[in-house]
Amino acid sequence: MIKVLGTTPSDIAQAVGLLRGGGVVALPTETVYGLAGDATNDQAVEAIFAAKGRPAHNPLIVHVASLAMARALGVFDPISLRLAERFWPGPLTLVLPIQPGAGISALATPGGQTIALRQPAHPIFQAVLAALDRPLAAPSANPSGMVSPTLVEHVMAGLGDVIPAVIDGGPAMVGVESTVVRVLADKAYLLRPGGISRADIEAVIGAALSSQLPPTAHLASPGQLKSHYAPRARLRLNATSISPGEALLAFGPDVPDGAALVANLSATGDLAEAARNLFAMMRLLDREGTAMIAVMPIPHTGIGEAINDRLARAAATRPDAI
Repeated sequence: MIKVLGTTPSDIAQAVGLLRGGGVVALPTETVYGLAGDATNDQAVEAIFAAKGRPAHNPLIVHVASLAMARALGVFDPISLRLAERFWPGPLTLVLPIQPGAGISALATPGGQTIALRQPAHPIFQAVLAALDRPLAAPSANPSGMVSPTLVEHVMAGLGDVIPAVIDGGPAMVGVESTVVRVLADKAYLLRPGGISRADIEAVIGAALSSQLPPTAHLASPGQLKSHYAPRARLRLNATSISPGEALLAFGPDVPDGAALVANLSATGDLAEAARNLFAMMRLLDREGTAMIAVMPIPHTGIGEAINDRLARAAATRPDAI
């Protein structure tokens, strides 16, 4: 049975002990809760994949305590370095060529050519990294392909029977996963929209982000498959009316009548609030008897791009769900 730890030094020490022994622990980040394991330990990385039921071809993000630790693991180009200096610690992941002799488990970097790196901003995750003094692989702490966890209760519902411990750090403050960027030949590519907006990144690099990698680039980042973040119920996007029996994921003050169940991401139309509420409200509506969730249109600006990305993947057909 999963043990729920607090945030005291003793609790953090227990988590670090489990990680040092090759175990896994669910930890809060500013984006969503992550299932962490020592990225240098094959046993720990295997335990992450096993607990989540995650296919081996899907790479993991490796979390670091500092830019110095990141530079020992990945080869930074000038653009990536500028982004790290501006947005770390924070919800930005950079995909980089892996350093020779980096010591990271090959299971965390399928293909062995690149590594996805992030320095998280959450103080609990930072404290664990500092005490462990090793990088941590940490995908979202939920069964693969399902809705990501933003509360400790979500972790317990999904993985409570298969992992030893979770630190309760309260609700995630961003609510969607990190933005993922890769630089190739001095051109920056947005692999996944997330907690840092496209506009903010473009302002730093002084150029537009491209969304289409060259066809020769291999799968180097999580969050790339078409079906992901999916509830059991189906999603109908950009809904302006309600069909009988549908639940409604609403946005803004003008909500159509007739839904069997309603959750409003933000009654005031605040996209940051909507991002924080997205996964929790998807879970709230995804209850027994709900076959379809209608989703009102979400503006495709700022973090709205990340919200729409998650909704599109949640609504996709599911043969390739991870």
